[in-house]
Amino acid sequence: MSKTLTIAEHLADRFDSTRIVVWHDLDGGYSVGLDALVPSDVTVLRIVDDEFAVKHRVLRKEPTVKFLIYRSGTVPEGAGNWLLDIELAYGPVFTADRDALMRVDLGLTAPGSEELIAENSLFFDNANLVARLRSLPLNGGDLTVVQAQMCAVLLNQKEHSFSELTRTLLMQHADGETTGFDAFTSHGLADFYWAGASGIYGFTSQTPTMAGFVLWMFQRAVNGFSVAESNKARNLSLDFRGFRDSKRSSAAMKSLARTVEGNLDYTDHMSEIGWETLKDSDVFDASEREVIRRLVEGISAQTMPYRDIADAISARRRDSFWFDDYATLYEGLSAAAELIPAIRNAVFDFISFDEGLTRYRDEWFRIDQRYRQFTQAYLTAEFKQPIEALADLVENAYVTNFLAPLGVAWQQQVDTVTQWRTINTTSQTSFYDHYVAPILKGRKKAVVIVSDALRYEVADELSTRIRGENKFSATIEAMLGVLPSYTQLGMAALLPHTTLAHSSDGDPVLVDGLKSDGTANRSRILNTVGGTAIQARDFIEMKPADRRDLYSSNQVLYVYHDTIDATGDKAVSEHRTFTAAADAVRELIDIVKKLASANATNMIVTADHGFLYQRSKLAEQFSLTVKPQGEQIVKSTRRYVLGRGLKKDTAFTTFKPDQVGLSSDLEVQIPNSIQRIVQPGAGYQFVHGGASLQEIVVPVIQINKRRIDTVEPVNVDIHPESDRITTGQIVVKLYQSAKVEPHKPARRLRAGLYFGDILISNEQEMTFDSSSDAGRDRFQSVTLLLGRNADEANNHSVEFRLSEPIDGTDQWKKYKSAPYTVKRAFASDDGWDF
Repeated sequence: MSKTLTIAEHLADRFDSTRIVVWHDLDGGYSVGLDALVPSDVTVLRIVDDEFAVKHRVLRKEPTVKFLIYRSGTVPEGAGNWLLDIELAYGPVFTADRDALMRVDLGLTAPGSEELIAENSLFFDNANLVARLRSLPLNGGDLTVVQAQMCAVLLNQKEHSFSELTRTLLMQHADGETTGFDAFTSHGLADFYWAGASGIYGFTSQTPTMAGFVLWMFQRAVNGFSVAESNKARNLSLDFRGFRDSKRSSAAMKSLARTVEGNLDYTDHMSEIGWETLKDSDVFDASEREVIRRLVEGISAQTMPYRDIADAISARRRDSFWFDDYATLYEGLSAAAELIPAIRNAVFDFISFDEGLTRYRDEWFRIDQRYRQFTQAYLTAEFKQPIEALADLVENAYVTNFLAPLGVAWQQQVDTVTQWRTINTTSQTSFYDHYVAPILKGRKKAVVIVSDALRYEVADELSTRIRGENKFSATIEAMLGVLPSYTQLGMAALLPHTTLAHSSDGDPVLVDGLKSDGTANRSRILNTVGGTAIQARDFIEMKPADRRDLYSSNQVLYVYHDTIDATGDKAVSEHRTFTAAADAVRELIDIVKKLASANATNMIVTADHGFLYQRSKLAEQFSLTVKPQGEQIVKSTRRYVLGRGLKKDTAFTTFKPDQVGLSSDLEVQIPNSIQRIVQPGAGYQFVHGGASLQEIVVPVIQINKRRIDTVEPVNVDIHPESDRITTGQIVVKLYQSAKVEPHKPARRLRAGLYFGDILISNEQEMTFDSSSDAGRDRFQSVTLLLGRNADEANNHSVEFRLSEPIDGTDQWKKYKSAPYTVKRAFASDDGWDF
């Protein structure tokens, strides 16, 4: 772009907003050709010792005409300048000097603007940089802000606050990049940035570098920032928290923390830190690892009560910067903290078959559940090393002190059974009559979801999860499963029937003489009661309208789901049994929701059988080398035998068909306790078919879809200790009014101080998730640090505000608030910002 065109454009811009422009041209270099530079509707007046005549013409004689008043040579100052009043009224004076044009173009009016442009010629000579600077909302009256905006341009961002400039530089430094700071240096803005670091944060160094600043910042964080002593320390604390809390920069802060942790040899000093200090520390990753190590130690040695462990984990979940990196490990710790004392305190002294069923349903299933949760966490955690020793302890305790002794104690009751039924627990063979038929008699529809190998403890977790879904209720009961506890027989027992019988070769199982294997055969049986069957995968793939049609056209619908058994019953995948259980829970919740969307209101989730599983290799004493014998062995698996004329042996429990409710001539033999019959090939960890409590306690979850809300997060109240803020920080107590339960889930909130709609403090995200019955355990405190923009709120009312997320969005809305008044005596070391 030519020089003349640039001047013409500047003049045109000036005349768009004013009628008179005064041009000072010291050397008169633009006198020739002047008329070509102004818009066509502008009259040019050259001053030749006729200032009063010109003033009379432009102000009195022609008050609406546009004029360019051109003056060359030296212009007198003060009262000697007879056009001073016009210059002041229609200023600023126009000049064709490049720097002056730049000042006018950018609206730089502050003293020192000319020096700024001259000293940063590399920046202002770059048309692209100037264009991007011009696009920002410049504050030309404050050169500090202008230089900050210049820094923002060099970093290719719009935000120019010191915290945002620093955030970008930290992110680049974490990635090993120096482009941003190199640009500061080459454009003469490095000293400006370090002056800001000194004035705002208190960082000083004779040879400042980003590496030095990062080291210093983390050292301040380890020492607690001393926010009560210095406003600069408070500024640093606020921004440090902001850098860590932001999704944009949190990964960079973790990377920087790990580097500094190594530079400071922080890990070497971990053992010296007391527990009360350590459990609140989260500056470095090493702190999280040490917390986990000490929790493992406390769990293993049982030197920490479960409540203390649970509270520590809950606090880390709420407050620790590193928690998400170890969330799976913490899930394992939480399970182990409950599991190990439960095993050590378990006494298997039941004196009847019914009592054994009842106590497993009410108490001991939880040990299986916590074992599964711990093992799943251990197997899926990215960092296993911290809990490897605990994993061995858990495995040994579970197998040696729970599975084996419970199996022996339960076997003593199984040995006394003459008929496989009990008055106090519904038999699986009565499932349809007991649970489904009553719904149909009330002219309602029923849906039964049969999940293969959905063990009772897994179903309990599913039931809890469903109760946490809004507008759903769920209750769980237990049935006495069939013997043998395997798929063909368990599936048949759930169908409407009068008799059950093995076919001559064992399978398929006959329901009132009809084959019951496969979806088609089960549908034919269900047709007799106005129903049908479908595989879960087919149901899920249907369109919503087709699902609604399927539901409306049947009185009863059986949906067959197979994830756990399909995984555990194969030698190549049995190690993934607990992963399959977690998948099954998610899938079943999805099926329930899809059924509800198809207008189903009465749903039942049940299973054909449970299972035994352990992570470790089966010990020799649980491998049964005795071979089943008899006139005819029809079928022999690791956990049951079908045959005719079976020979009794002390290693087995033998039942006649009528003793287990079957109408055929095949006898049933079950290995004692948790023993497995040795079979060729692998696959000893996951088994079913026997009479262990884990195999034969079958769940029934009754689910109803409601029209009203059934889930509401826990309530949180604000408990102010004062209504005044007299320092640079405020501590507010918050009370969770009830413990967390499935229908009262945790509440997630943000706490902050607001002056009108302006946030004047850090904003702290909090989770209220205490499950304690004791009210004193459900208090939390939040500390808010007043920001640099809080000065304007002094002697005014402000609002402590709790906000909650709006579902399905990234927006937040007010939850509760409390008024405060700011009454601060200002310190003398306030930092500066831009």
